[in-house]
Amino acid sequence: MDFTTGFFYLFAAVLLFAAFRVITARNTVHAALYLMLAFSQAAALWLLLKAEFLGLTLVLVYLGAVMVLFLFVVMMLDIKFEGDRWAFWQHFPIAAAIGAVVAAQLIAVLWIGFPNIAVQAPDMAADAPSNTAALGLLLYTEYLYPIQVAAVILLVAMVAAIALTLRQRKDSKAINPGLQVKVKASERLVVVPMAATQKAAEAAPNPEEGKA
Repeated sequence: MDFTTGFFYLFAAVLLFAAFRVITARNTVHAALYLMLAFSQAAALWLLLKAEFLGLTLVLVYLGAVMVLFLFVVMMLDIKFEGDRWAFWQHFPIAAAIGAVVAAQLIAVLWIGFPNIAVQAPDMAADAPSNTAALGLLLYTEYLYPIQVAAVILLVAMVAAIALTLRQRKDSKAINPGLQVKVKASERLVVVPMAATQKAAEAAPNPEEGKA
């Protein structure tokens, strides 16, 4: 067994362990950290299969952005499900049976449907571009319009999410800088004419003093 096969089994074993711990961890933060470990091992497997673009995308997008958001939300909400863990073990036999059926189907497809599958990727020529360069050239030449349509759809979704969550509060004390710039000097000070002195109010006669 060469080093590539050894690393493959190592990464696969850690990936399976991390995936199992994601659904069995009692703490949600620990589950999110195990999910990050699973993503890192999956990225390592992609690199072993000479799919550098997919591996780097998995690291940059999921580990660098999505999982940070997951951890932020989980730690901010402080979700605790220790009392509901019995539901997992209650449905574990059904889940294990479904997982065994899916694993048997995958094994049947890979070993029976594709008996002559190549173990290693074919070697590329010395002057051939890398996988990432070839994929980028294909995406921005032949599939340019689908990429642009997908970008517009994502932009519309982002703007719609911001518009739905944006609420104008009436009790906010924020000041609009545009209104401050438009203010004139005459509007800042108002002179009110008032008399220099005011007459003191005459004291009203006390009826009790006359009775005395």
